[in-house]
Amino acid sequence: MVHIRQLDPTASPLDYFGYELRRKREEAGLTLKQLGSVLFCSGSLIGQIETTLKVPTRDFAERLDAALVTDGMFSRMVGLVLRSQLPTWFQPYADMEAKATYISTYQCQLVYGLLQTKEYARAVLATGQPADLDAQVAARMERQRILKREQPPLTLVVLDEAVLHRPIGGPEVMRRQLLHLLSLQGERWIRLQVLPFGVGGHASLDGMFNLLRFDNDPDVIYTEDLISGHMTANPDTIRDAALRYACLQGAALSVEDSAELIKGVLEERYGQHTGTGQRPLA
Repeated sequence: MVHIRQLDPTASPLDYFGYELRRKREEAGLTLKQLGSVLFCSGSLIGQIETTLKVPTRDFAERLDAALVTDGMFSRMVGLVLRSQLPTWFQPYADMEAKATYISTYQCQLVYGLLQTKEYARAVLATGQPADLDAQVAARMERQRILKREQPPLTLVVLDEAVLHRPIGGPEVMRRQLLHLLSLQGERWIRLQVLPFGVGGHASLDGMFNLLRFDNDPDVIYTEDLISGHMTANPDTIRDAALRYACLQGAALSVEDSAELIKGVLEERYGQHTGTGQRPLA
């Protein structure tokens, strides 16, 4: 007799997803193998997701809704599932980020998470040796959905020039990441500037920070250290961060010159011809 693992749908979003998947599959009279053939995946994968051994992707959830005619139930559920895969200490920030009207960020080491390509994100997350890298990557990609909303947050980004030169994931991954940054230059809700090496000392030598603004809630400042993140709505800290960010924007290249600098790095380091003119100097 085959032992069927019982799930507690109240244990976690992942358990709830697996519980509902099994319930809907059995309601439709389908075996694991039969549903897998409809979804173009193995029955084993279906079983692993049902028993929480694998985390579903958004694409899987959308195909599941179509196959089982569930009116978008799994697509709505998968957002909660993927959010739950983020590190526990990061989840409160992700919740606030998803509600923000304005996001201002300075990044000195890496491309901001909302602007990362899937391959770049995988290379970054792999350095932490997570137990389930695929789930972590899917969770990061899910965060980016806020930029695809009908009214996305106005996102102001200052990247240190070092970010453009640090070879995360290898040349091809970096080439695609930099091309992705260039593709965002035309988006009216994103303003991307580069802080060039020539600036030298600046207002945020201590590291990265994100400033979130909301329509009806106090501003929040977020910083990270090696093992965790920190949020505060302290008015003095917010004022200091806002001043520092204004200084960074003033010292950074314009949006147009920043694009030219990115093009220059693409040509010099990755052999990507972009038709750029002369490389801007700070």
